[in-house]
Amino acid sequence: MTPRPGRMWGWSWVALTASLALHVLDEATHDFLAVYNPAVDAIRARLPFLPLPTFTFRVWLTLLVAAVLLLAGLTPLAFGGRPSLRYLAFPYAILMFANGSLHLLTSVYARAPLPGLYSSPLLLASSVWLFQTTRASRTVSAVPR
Repeated sequence: MTPRPGRMWGWSWVALTASLALHVLDEATHDFLAVYNPAVDAIRARLPFLPLPTFTFRVWLTLLVAAVLLLAGLTPLAFGGRPSLRYLAFPYAILMFANGSLHLLTSVYARAPLPGLYSSPLLLASSVWLFQTTRASRTVSAVPR
């Protein structure tokens, strides 16, 4: 018995959202802002036209927890195969792939495990899965029944 593409899409949405929650925990417990805020200050010094924000821990964590809860709240739409959610699923998968890649690449560049590194492989894998299942669900839903 082959799983329905809509169910796989739902599970891939859950996997990426759970991976993001784990990634936020990884960053929060490894003092991500101690690396991020000084990096933003250095970038701003060279490129003052870039509107990069710095954060306090409380604001940063609140925004990320709210984002994870919002994405988790959209899970029933993914399991329902809601076509309009594809417009969010593709950017979500791409953004999380970029996030995971950036953590891995900066750790390689720094030659040290930076905050967020440990959860990045899971973030990469689940973002690829969401991207693939979103593409598959688009193909399946385009076929007349």
